[in-house]
Amino acid sequence: MPARPAASRRTVLRGVALTPVAGLGLAACAGAEDDTSAPLTEPVELGPESEVAEDGAKLYRDSHVVVSRGEDGALKAYSSLCTHAGCPINKLEGTKLICPCHGSEFDATTGKVLREPAVAPLKPLTVEVKNGTMVARPQV
Repeated sequence: MPARPAASRRTVLRGVALTPVAGLGLAACAGAEDDTSAPLTEPVELGPESEVAEDGAKLYRDSHVVVSRGEDGALKAYSSLCTHAGCPINKLEGTKLICPCHGSEFDATTGKVLREPAVAPLKPLTVEVKNGTMVARPQV
């Protein structure tokens, strides 16, 4: 059996240089596992009903909820945890939610996926107004 050639200096340095880059990719995908966010399990007060404009949406980052209001004034709420890897969605442009982990996009008025890698829609929540304050809770 022929002897295996020793690694060149260039091969060793290339391996050392790429190791941190490879680790970054793993850290980005591991974000959902490391994140302490969890789906809504109990009712949560969000804020005044007046915060959500007609044909608009508002993202409540701390509660992981997005609320939208249609032309008819009806409110809809969805979990803002991405259905791809469970990352909390932290960006709302108009009525489009954008996940920071892998770029999935969702319609805040319907919960539907606008851009993969997510394929499942956002989880719908129940939203009601009590004394002028919106309260979201899991659907039963």
